[in-house]
Amino acid sequence: MIYTKKGDKGTTSLVGGSRVSKNHPRVECYGTLDELNSQVAVVAELVCNLKSEYYQQLKEVQHNLFVVQTILATEDPTMLDKLPSDAASVLEKYIDTYYAQLPHPNAFVIPGGTLASAQCHVARCVCRRAERLMVVVEQESKLPEGVLAYINRLSDYLFALARILVVDEGKEEQYWQARQ
Repeated sequence: MIYTKKGDKGTTSLVGGSRVSKNHPRVECYGTLDELNSQVAVVAELVCNLKSEYYQQLKEVQHNLFVVQTILATEDPTMLDKLPSDAASVLEKYIDTYYAQLPHPNAFVIPGGTLASAQCHVARCVCRRAERLMVVVEQESKLPEGVLAYINRLSDYLFALARILVVDEGKEEQYWQARQ
């Protein structure tokens, strides 16, 4: 059954049984990661016919996001799945590959260029929000090694992917210039 009625008074259970407010920092954070995972799914579906490697990378990101969500939803994260120790460095490899093919911007990149790129920027913004919320959680209870770094690197990956998607679709990036 999808509804339990246990949350009707504004609380939810962490894995392990303790009940917390639905606006508890952990709940805010894993809820934002759930939103991010859904945004990443949209990007994956938009790029699936463009390049299969992007699709596979994004599916791996989704899997890793579920791991991070579970860590945040669990009283004792040592009892569950762990984020791969090389998760952040894998993203760095992708970022480096994409940036080797991109011009160095002399101004801020304006999100857009293609629908997939624009959606990737939306996912990047949600990722940054999740990271800010994760810092709050980290300040109150230590997160497993590498989790915060992975989310930080993920936003960089999404930015790099957004940029390479514009190039792959033969479009031009737009840059913001301050008006004088």
